[in-house]
Amino acid sequence: MTIIFLLRHGETIWNAPGRFQGQKDSPLTERGRWQADQAGKLLGRELERHSGEIDVHVSPLGRAKETAARISRYVPVASRDELRLMEVTTGSWDGMSHYEIDMEYPGMLEGANAFNWFFRSPDGETFDAACARVKEWLSQLRSTTIAISHGLTGRLIRGVYLGLSQEEMLELPVPQAGFYRLQNGQAHLIE
Repeated sequence: MTIIFLLRHGETIWNAPGRFQGQKDSPLTERGRWQADQAGKLLGRELERHSGEIDVHVSPLGRAKETAARISRYVPVASRDELRLMEVTTGSWDGMSHYEIDMEYPGMLEGANAFNWFFRSPDGETFDAACARVKEWLSQLRSTTIAISHGLTGRLIRGVYLGLSQEEMLELPVPQAGFYRLQNGQAHLIE
């Protein structure tokens, strides 16, 4: 069975105050660089027990690439950009805080909770479209894979892999210092 090591990028300047980045970008904070280093060390130890081919797929967004560069010091394998690992876009809401969305798009967040508001944007990616790209990516994996992605996309990857409902997927935790090992239909947090 294919093993997937699923990592989220380290904390960014926009993560800290709660600004949703979507497909816009901000650099890692000092804490984010530390988190990426910790994940790299943990992953290096985890891979000591693994033999065989390892693919590394990285979202092409800067924060994921910066995380991958730090991790590569502990796991020296070549990586390739993977568009399907990009963060879900909320369209014109990318880069905005909840407050800014509420001010510019009155009423659009009404009835939304902390987990499902991402899919209320009038011009953003839909839940079904995001899940479809994740399913397509998962279906094409043939060897052990290290995937460096994002918070919401990481939730969807784990949720699709585990066969969860939309609500269950969106409520999954998204740590930045550890990672998940997806194997045999289960997800194990390594931290």
